[in-house]
Amino acid sequence: MTNQISLNVNGKQYSVESLAGETLSTLLRERLRLTGTKIGCEEAECGACTVLVDGEPMMSCVYPAARADGKTIVTIEGLAQRVHEEMKLHPLQEAFVEHGAVQCGFCIPGQIMTAYALLKRNSNPNSEDIRFALKDTLCRCAGYPSIENAIIAAAQALRTGEPVQRPTHIPDSVHEHKTVGRMHLRPEAVEKVTGQAIYTDDLKFDGMLYAKVKRAMIPHGFLKKLDVSKAKAVKGVAAVVTAEDVPAEKNHGLVIFDWPVMVGVGERVRYVGDALAVVAAESQEIADQAAALIEAEFDLQPVITNPVMARQADVPQIHEKGNLLKHIKVRKGDMDAGFAKADVILEHTFHTQTTDHAFIEPECSIAVPLADGRMEIYVGSQIPYQDRTQVARVLGWDESRIRIVGQLMGGGFGGKEDVMGQIHTAMLANLTGRPVKLLFDRQESLLVHPKRHATQIRVKLGAMKDGRLVAAETELYGDTGAYASLGEKVMTRATTHSAGPYDIENVRADCYAMYTNNPPAGAFRGFGVTQSAFAVETMMDKLAETLNIDPVELRRMNALHVGSVTNTGQELKESVGLTECIDRVNAQMRIFDPAPFTPKVDATNPNLVRAWGFASAYKNTGLGGGAPDISGADVELYEDGTFQVRSSAAELGQGLVTVMRLTVAEELGVSPEAVRVLVMDTDLTPNGGPTTASRQTFVTGNASRYAAKTLRDQISASLAEKFDVRPEQIRFEEGVVRVNGNVLTYPQVYKEMLAMGQQPRVRYEYEAPKTQPLGTGGDMHFAFSFGVQAAEVEVNKRTGEVRVLRVVSANDVGMAINPLGLQGQVEGGVMMGLGNCLTEDFIVEDGNVVTDRLARYRVPGIMLTPEITAIIVEHPIAAGPYGAKGVGEISSIPTTPAITNAIYNAVGVRFDKLPVDQEVIARELWEREAK
Repeated sequence: MTNQISLNVNGKQYSVESLAGETLSTLLRERLRLTGTKIGCEEAECGACTVLVDGEPMMSCVYPAARADGKTIVTIEGLAQRVHEEMKLHPLQEAFVEHGAVQCGFCIPGQIMTAYALLKRNSNPNSEDIRFALKDTLCRCAGYPSIENAIIAAAQALRTGEPVQRPTHIPDSVHEHKTVGRMHLRPEAVEKVTGQAIYTDDLKFDGMLYAKVKRAMIPHGFLKKLDVSKAKAVKGVAAVVTAEDVPAEKNHGLVIFDWPVMVGVGERVRYVGDALAVVAAESQEIADQAAALIEAEFDLQPVITNPVMARQADVPQIHEKGNLLKHIKVRKGDMDAGFAKADVILEHTFHTQTTDHAFIEPECSIAVPLADGRMEIYVGSQIPYQDRTQVARVLGWDESRIRIVGQLMGGGFGGKEDVMGQIHTAMLANLTGRPVKLLFDRQESLLVHPKRHATQIRVKLGAMKDGRLVAAETELYGDTGAYASLGEKVMTRATTHSAGPYDIENVRADCYAMYTNNPPAGAFRGFGVTQSAFAVETMMDKLAETLNIDPVELRRMNALHVGSVTNTGQELKESVGLTECIDRVNAQMRIFDPAPFTPKVDATNPNLVRAWGFASAYKNTGLGGGAPDISGADVELYEDGTFQVRSSAAELGQGLVTVMRLTVAEELGVSPEAVRVLVMDTDLTPNGGPTTASRQTFVTGNASRYAAKTLRDQISASLAEKFDVRPEQIRFEEGVVRVNGNVLTYPQVYKEMLAMGQQPRVRYEYEAPKTQPLGTGGDMHFAFSFGVQAAEVEVNKRTGEVRVLRVVSANDVGMAINPLGLQGQVEGGVMMGLGNCLTEDFIVEDGNVVTDRLARYRVPGIMLTPEITAIIVEHPIAAGPYGAKGVGEISSIPTTPAITNAIYNAVGVRFDKLPVDQEVIARELWEREAK
């Protein structure tokens, strides 16, 4: 059934047929091809799809298209204006760019359209107005303070007619460099604020089919029967594939190949998200209908619900090798002697929950078969070359036949490392000879992709009366779920960091990474250290209270420093800014409150109590474990005098593209605008390795820098020969090359190089300094980032409600390549840590997912945003690019214990389980009062 409707969209009149059940977002995206409106949930929870309908912000993913008849619609594409062939941004769009409010960019159209409606009705909004207006528009990158500042700046520009003011609270780094260390805008930011940025779901190919996966929807059992006949009979179905149709290798995986492409008859189902069959059809509606007709029968098995249970002797073994993925050990010193020496010994067990990445862009893959027998796969992936390997293994092809064309990602945070739809679409495209698209809806995304590991962590600390730590023993159980993913690597980091960033003579840690029938767990921002930091930092506060020592001083006296030996046996010889982070956070905290750990009762409401909490953390930059860590980059000079730097390393909003651009510009003495960046294409870019665990600034930043330096040296050698000068006399500055009184532009340099028979193009493969595996001198983390946070909370004693008022965050990042991007990383890290502490809980009961809608998962919104003070600490590391280390993870790791320690300091309720339950606070305080 159709209905003719007329609507005005961005000033243009349309008359279209409205299909039955069609939403406004579908009409805009699929039929008008206005893809700037993004789809994140289709349940009116995230706000990414917000457009204006007759001036009012509406979530178009649930707005019936038929209701738009006769209405005026404005989308993100309608804000900018074309003036003299150039695009003039709306002040809101300009402010979002200038203030670094754009990270992954997927939520930005919704943020801007909501803000646009606000400014139409309120030309001078305050913070409260902005937060209320944007309360239902989520940003998982969570740069809410920058978004708020951008809206205030845009409002001022609109009122006064003056240009948008740039941020003044973000200082440049202090050093001699011309480009790196200064504030720079993201090169892709304009595309993201205008709706021109293309994500995978925005692509369309001629003859494209649409896929749907039939999931097991049981946590554990054997597949007895699978009937796909009804699905195949549906008109419009082009293909149905099952495990019998897998051409070569049956399993995939990032480290261990234990995850079946599809579960076959007679084989074991290990979690609800296991794939049984995949349908390709002419439309998504037909694919969904057909998949629902697939019938499956199971022999149900007992469900392994947690890692402690999984280790018991009498439970079913989920994998052939058993339920133990890995027993991870750390040994340093003599534990018995350490505890015998201690004056005080404390011991406690902690539990952390499963959490979901909740990136706003759901997973999407499109496979396109080529006439030459190759296959292109368009996908937002954090590890393009690994995707290529895994797809090729399953198809039985040489890897050269697969091209991964990486797309912009609407967030990742570790959750887009594992293969999701890439293999399934490739199989279907190969079978049908047509492009195939597999887009997860939010429910499927929540069911299927790996989560953050739920953990049980026992911490035992021994200390002297003066607070000096002499022994630390930890025991961890990590729930890696049904398949390995990166569980071994994640839980190794949790284990090696489980005694905290402290110089302790005697350390022992044991971790049992266990298979269960829960959804798999893998990489997630913090990479296991988020969990262990909560446990050990809570214990540090308990120890400070027991010994009557200031909790800041306790951390300071035990902090790692240059010359310290880590828990895994490495001497730290440089770049250890932990003590400075402690001191600077402490000083800033005491400016706000001279007695921060003493509870303060609100004068107008005695139920409201405030106090601060403190926590320290460290995190390696993802290097270690004995494996080589390598990244490649190409740098090429073009005829027009511009450069391009290329690497397969993934940009997911963290700012890697900007880092690559700035390092090349610095080395070649040109403006950043003269450098273009290409990433995530396995045909056109060298392997940059995985974008995970804060490694990319270090490895691909170095690869880009050294590639540019090598090209510069080649140019110098060529010009020195031509002009008969020494290479060291040649200078690269201000966009030109100066040679013995001659000034050459880069187009001239290009011609000179070609005339001498040289191609102005260099590939450099950077290999990080050698590492050592555990058991051979320790797990070598030569590049640690350090972070310290203080959080001020307000607790309502009657309701138990916790509100985080302020967070002070200092991070030793080695050197800040781009302070504007760093600000966004800190803001986002703090907000993700806050969510981990207070709101987020991915609930699984007996292996069945309860949190199967975004509405059932509490991603923190702008209303929960505290005042965030970011302090940049720079202790350069010689091996890093200009001294830089990683920041993506460290900014989120200490947030949770800083908040929980603050809650205890305010009302005396100590948490050993996450997330914080406000009912526990209210009940404990009520019981205490009743006594």
